[in-house]
Amino acid sequence: MTETSLDFDVVVVGAGPAGLAAACVAAESGCRVALVDETPWLGGQIWRGQQAAPTQPPARKWFERFRKSGALLLDHTCVIAATTPGLLLAEQDGQARQIRWNRLILATGARELFLPFPGWTLPGVMGPGGLLSLAKNGWPVKNKRIVIAGSGPLLLAAAEGLLKQGANVITAVEQAPWKNAAGFSVSLWRHPAKLCQAAKLKLKLRDVQWEFGAWPIVAEGKEQIRSVTFTNGQRTWSTECDFLACGFGLVPNVELPLALGCELAHGFVKVDKYQATTVSNIFCAGEPTGIGGADCALVEGQVAGLAATNKLLGAEGLFHERSAWHRFRQRLSQAFALRDQLKTLATTETIICRCEDVRLEQLRPFSNWREAKLQSRCGMGPCQGRVCGPATRHLLGWDPDSVRPPISPAHVRSLISS
Repeated sequence: MTETSLDFDVVVVGAGPAGLAAACVAAESGCRVALVDETPWLGGQIWRGQQAAPTQPPARKWFERFRKSGALLLDHTCVIAATTPGLLLAEQDGQARQIRWNRLILATGARELFLPFPGWTLPGVMGPGGLLSLAKNGWPVKNKRIVIAGSGPLLLAAAEGLLKQGANVITAVEQAPWKNAAGFSVSLWRHPAKLCQAAKLKLKLRDVQWEFGAWPIVAEGKEQIRSVTFTNGQRTWSTECDFLACGFGLVPNVELPLALGCELAHGFVKVDKYQATTVSNIFCAGEPTGIGGADCALVEGQVAGLAATNKLLGAEGLFHERSAWHRFRQRLSQAFALRDQLKTLATTETIICRCEDVRLEQLRPFSNWREAKLQSRCGMGPCQGRVCGPATRHLLGWDPDSVRPPISPAHVRSLISS
């Protein structure tokens, strides 16, 4: 790829299930389609490592369909700005790219939600998905004592994946009450494939001790985590470990939608029945519109891809299936809703912004995100608020009020070329 300026009928940002599905159906309609992703693989984080030899049937199906669709994959490509309508400024392997579009589909996925507590910045404390990704890429976890904590189905998937890598997963702690998790499990009869998947996971994790209705209150260690203390509101206990994989669900990646002027509703991108955002010719699908998993994302992606190519009848034919997955999404949200006690975990000395070493006591005098950024540099570091932003939203009720370019780290020469 040597061209600095590229033109397409439809550009899809994000190569996870939603983006993959959207790119396939859009390209199959005869449009010139580009699928843009900063990783070197298809499938996003959920199908990471599946492209060469897929073991999951849905991944195999969609990878093959993409290969036949005629869509162009722009991998290693990160969108860094969107300052002009119909134009994205991107960086591919360090080189600037101008990507022009007539219709844009955003499928930017989600990331793990971290809630600060004393000791959460210790080496060895990371998200469940993050630790699993490191392990898959060679990080040594064999025989390491790993504690998994937080909330949501990702804990199950991470535990199973780490066991495959030879880790000693000694316990998993879910903040949701047992009755909530059990009720959600029972509701899976509406989705037999999900029920079968959950049953298989449970069987593989039969030797892992599970605690429900409990959460971490402090991680301890000097140069590395050595133990973590939990409570269920009535008693406390400590568990020694080499790693703590702790994440409280997922938070949508809405930085690019916000930069493009898309409206949010309750923290998610606002879309209509055709997955169209509030900005003309821009659609959105997958986790940015609601945390619902791969199956929900695949259906939304297809609706967006069909609608973006004016195949409205085809899109409407998927509305019933999408409604079923939206009900699943709602049950998931209710079952693993975060408890109020998690808002009190951080002490005045707890670091909230890891990039700039900003503690909770430094944020208390401010009333919103903008004031905190201006006066304390909270959210001004390399992650640009992707970690501390959702944390302050949960702890302090703040919402980011703007996104400025570059949306992602970029070379200065790429910004100058725009």
